[in-house]
Amino acid sequence: MLEVSHINRSFGDRHVLRDVSFTVPPGKLTGFVGGNGAGKTTTMRIILGVLSADSGVVTLNGERLTEDSRRIFGYMPEERGLYPKMKVREQVVYLARLHGLSASDATRNATDLLERLGLGERLEDTVESLSLGNQQRAQIAAALVHDPDVLVLDEPFSGLDPIAVEVVLGVLKERAASGVPVLFSSHQLDIVERLCDEVVVIADGVIRAAGPREQLRDEHSSNLTELLLDGDAGWLREMPGVSVVDFDGGYALFDAEDEPARQRVLQRAVTQGGVLGFTRQRPTLAEIFTEVVR
Repeated sequence: MLEVSHINRSFGDRHVLRDVSFTVPPGKLTGFVGGNGAGKTTTMRIILGVLSADSGVVTLNGERLTEDSRRIFGYMPEERGLYPKMKVREQVVYLARLHGLSASDATRNATDLLERLGLGERLEDTVESLSLGNQQRAQIAAALVHDPDVLVLDEPFSGLDPIAVEVVLGVLKERAASGVPVLFSSHQLDIVERLCDEVVVIADGVIRAAGPREQLRDEHSSNLTELLLDGDAGWLREMPGVSVVDFDGGYALFDAEDEPARQRVLQRAVTQGGVLGFTRQRPTLAEIFTEVVR
């Protein structure tokens, strides 16, 4: 497990990280979300050792990270860092060799990854000849080519079309399934909500929410319940302890004064027959984000 504990960082008089703590479990995709200037990139650079923290510690499986232990990390910065004049496969092989892979292993890994990421026909093209989306795929291959034990990716889905997102996601899920902790930042909340097992929300350098995605949705859910019937739900207006918020024939959104009142609605609905749905209204990640950062 990758663990960030009580990290603080200032640039001059500006305190950009304040007691930042969260975990990235093995075998999970963890989304790190926040607005511009929230502290995502600074945190990730501290994890990678590119920046130092004023205080706090980053550990992997309980051991404090060192320059050597960070060699097992795969990192993709938000800024494109590939050499534009180099050929795509040549570039990825070169980076694999820097991580100590043999020429044959580096070539095999690079070719396999680039093909998986949809760049099999562009192996001998220069990086600068690729579209921005394809450059992003090549950069992801560069982060993965040495089979890292930990992945830290800064905005990996930026500039990718929906098909490319699915391709990249498939590769990342394979890595997570093998036990690799995967942390990636994104401002695309819809993608994070759909893809991630865990979510960390940061704003103004402070962690505002962190944990399993579904747990966060439960914790921030309202008391409103949606009822869907194969018939008319008009009788709901007569139920004691219930306030109808929205109503449309067989659909109703209501607020119950307590759980017994909510259960009485369910019992009545079952008696009436044709219950198609009875669920507590749960927020989207965008709604949770708006709630915790304001």
